[in-house]
Amino acid sequence: MKRMVVLAMVSGWVVVGCLANANAGQAADTVAGPAVPLFNGKDLDGWNMYLKDPDVDPKTVWDVRDGAIWCKGEPFGYLRTKQEYGNFKLVVEWRWPGEPANSGVLVRISGEDKVWPLSMEAQLKHEQAGDVVGMGCDFNENTRPAGEFFRVASRQNPSSEKKPGEWNTYEITCKGDTLELRVNGQLQNKATGMQVPAKGYIGLQSEGGPIMFRNIKLTLLP
Repeated sequence: MKRMVVLAMVSGWVVVGCLANANAGQAADTVAGPAVPLFNGKDLDGWNMYLKDPDVDPKTVWDVRDGAIWCKGEPFGYLRTKQEYGNFKLVVEWRWPGEPANSGVLVRISGEDKVWPLSMEAQLKHEQAGDVVGMGCDFNENTRPAGEFFRVASRQNPSSEKKPGEWNTYEITCKGDTLELRVNGQLQNKATGMQVPAKGYIGLQSEGGPIMFRNIKLTLLP
């Protein structure tokens, strides 16, 4: 009798252990991966450059100094990853080394390289960081008339940018058809129903004035 009880207890432990392992496996499938740097702090390996003016050497516009990407801002164009990404959380730090101007972080870039490509933009224009801009693509919160190339949803809260010259942090979460933007920890916007491909490149704009980027890290999401 005692032997039967012991066997029953052991069998129960095995079942519980198997269930626990199965649940752990299921949980592991839904856990985000580790953050990986998209910028190595030394060079632009892993990135492609595109400028609207083909006569300008991109290396005169984009440079790496002191662990940061420096962008001159002219002519218009962008730096984009060589790899496409679908669901992710992207963290980008930026600052204006001089007079604040305009730039942006592009996600889900697709189609031909041009100014501007089909993509969703996390706006970086001074005091408008947190705005969402659909370039050639629509989303539910758009406030512009139908058919316009630029579709816009302004940030939902007062500007959370730091003073010009200080480093700011953008947290950009892109999952499915939803884009969420946080500026220095403040939730500023959420766009839903994005009409863009499920995967695309990530880009940094050259759009009017000098800007610096650093600590660009991406966490893949399920």
